[in-house]
Amino acid sequence: MKIFLLGMMGTGKTYWSKILGKKLKIGGYDLDFLIESHEERTISEIFAEDGEEYFRKTEAKVLRWFGEKKTFVLATGGGTPCFHDNMAWMNRHGITIWIDEPATALAARLLPEKEHRPLIRDLSDTALLDFLDKKRTERESFYTQAAHHLQHGEISEAAFLKIIRQYA
Repeated sequence: MKIFLLGMMGTGKTYWSKILGKKLKIGGYDLDFLIESHEERTISEIFAEDGEEYFRKTEAKVLRWFGEKKTFVLATGGGTPCFHDNMAWMNRHGITIWIDEPATALAARLLPEKEHRPLIRDLSDTALLDFLDKKRTERESFYTQAAHHLQHGEISEAAFLKIIRQYA
């Protein structure tokens, strides 16, 4: 069972990877955390010191490590599906689930943690909502390639387990 959770920042991918990992008794991982461990620096530091291109190459490399694992739930970064053929790779190697929340809900969740997120750190609170709308539009063509789509209002442990049971 290989499960990839994708969607915009703030949708709860990391939260759900932990919940589902425990429930299914398999590893729950966060791709950004693994990148930080591998690089021995934060995502913000990687962006500042080496740029987004370097980060995206490292992200693809760490993602590919999961081709060797048999069971896991992986919370990907918001942009992961959009680079280096990652979306197609995830679809070939596991179950992909797009967690889709409205920009207003994401903005409310992200405001307290802006400092830790390089793409939104310098945005005013008002600009954050516009940024989230724009990014979602840019990424939607990748996100819609996911095998499953959970939208606001239907995102629950039961909904995830219903999807996962189809593959058990």
